[in-house]
Amino acid sequence: MPRRIRIVASVLASLLVAGAVGAGGAAPAAIAADAPYANISGSGSTWSQNALDQWRRNVQSNYGMTVDYRGLGSTAGRNDFINRTVDFAISEIPFQLQPTEKGAQPERPPTGGYAYMPIVAGGTSFMYNLKIGGKRVTNLRLAGATVAKIFAGQITNWNDPAIQADNPGLAMPDKQIQRVARSDGSGSTAQFTMWMSKQHPDIWTTGMTSQFPDNLGATLQSGSLGVAAYVGQNYGEGAITYVEYSYALKSGFPVAKVLNAAGYYIEPTASSVAVAMLKAQINTNASSADYLTQILDGVYNNADPRTYPLSSYSYMIVPTQEGGTFNTDKGRTLGAFAKYVLCEGQQQAEQLGYSPLPMNLVQAGAEQIKRIPGAQGSTVDINSCNNPTFQPGDSLDDNRLAQTASQPADCDKQGPNQCVTGTAGAAGTDTDVTGSGDGGAAAGAAASTSAGTAAGASAANAADPAATSAEAAYDANGNLLSGAAAGGGRAAASAPFSIPDPVPGAPAVLMTVAALLLTAAIVVPPLLMRRPRRSTGR
Repeated sequence: MPRRIRIVASVLASLLVAGAVGAGGAAPAAIAADAPYANISGSGSTWSQNALDQWRRNVQSNYGMTVDYRGLGSTAGRNDFINRTVDFAISEIPFQLQPTEKGAQPERPPTGGYAYMPIVAGGTSFMYNLKIGGKRVTNLRLAGATVAKIFAGQITNWNDPAIQADNPGLAMPDKQIQRVARSDGSGSTAQFTMWMSKQHPDIWTTGMTSQFPDNLGATLQSGSLGVAAYVGQNYGEGAITYVEYSYALKSGFPVAKVLNAAGYYIEPTASSVAVAMLKAQINTNASSADYLTQILDGVYNNADPRTYPLSSYSYMIVPTQEGGTFNTDKGRTLGAFAKYVLCEGQQQAEQLGYSPLPMNLVQAGAEQIKRIPGAQGSTVDINSCNNPTFQPGDSLDDNRLAQTASQPADCDKQGPNQCVTGTAGAAGTDTDVTGSGDGGAAAGAAASTSAGTAAGASAANAADPAATSAEAAYDANGNLLSGAAAGGGRAAASAPFSIPDPVPGAPAVLMTVAALLLTAAIVVPPLLMRRPRRSTGR
């Protein structure tokens, strides 16, 4: 072969190899597809929807996989699955075969035709909107009994002695509590009421229910987005709701630290949930209809000081037989998506306000993928799973997130001191306290300044009634400067959110290929046009 042809061939081969790497090297090899994916659809939980929506965007961008999902609440999702109008459902609780709710009918899923697969862990948090002297409170603490009494309607004011006892560093305001609850049947409500009925049955006497009782005077809103958005509005000042931590994180609002069994008030971070879930009991009977469902009594009473007591995980309910519109083509897509969720997807869980699944749940979930018709190509290799809670060689009981979780601050311990640091979406915004706090100072002059500013604003509003309807203006410390009095506030609507996709999608691949073709257009023609020099005799 002439030398110039060999050069051209070498250049073209290099370009082809580089193009292949640019197009596929950045993506996990486990999801590579040799044929288009069939579209699949699901419905259910809003508790885990922020994570699910991010994962759907990722697989659409990187693998051309279309996964439609409607966050209608866990109850609606389970019913859609029963009626075969969706290919999968997401729920925080299993099918209610023998419901304890008054008037509820037993759910009748396809016999032997489904399985539960864990998808993500998280904490049911208590997002609130409260101000003292015109300044937002970001370090609220609540004991479990206090929480139960609030939502049972037994505590109605923020200056109730029980709330004041939980917050020795704050002068709680004489303001009515607005309790905001879900209007739809939800796994969030079921998890929350299950916790109250088991931990405080003398206070919460309704038992576990997916439908929050409408006779307790709570403001009812649909979906996690609905309750979070209500609390985040100006008219939501004084409100508190139960919602997955992710929604408070994005909304820019704080959540209450909840007292655990060790006597510490803890925020539902990824680490505190991971520690708590070490005490979860999992149904490991593979022949049981409730295989892989969770028993959380050990979580509620975990004596580790780092633990958040209202921790749990969400399930994907997957079909294990064909039926309705579900076939093996859809099963292939569902298996690939489920594999992505268990491994690559968990890398983003903490950023999204959740806690990634540990190895034992990933491995158990991988076994469930094998039962999906058409998903045989989506085998999970634990050693290449790329889940942040474990590494190759770890045991089933290892959880690196839990192992590295730090101990709580001394000021988080139940007692006379209270931390000043903000939580969730208000992290970085401290609230002054009377006494010592971690990373903060005593209220002292700051509290006096805040109170004086609020008093001055009230006097100004009395002189100028129109001022009470103006939007409030605050200084860098959150003190009221002008506008609405303490009853007002800054609107902050809750909204779904996304984070940067760590894997280049189709646009990045196309740009890489275009650059390679441009390089070829520049390099190859001159090589082809060059003539070999003939040797001349002398």
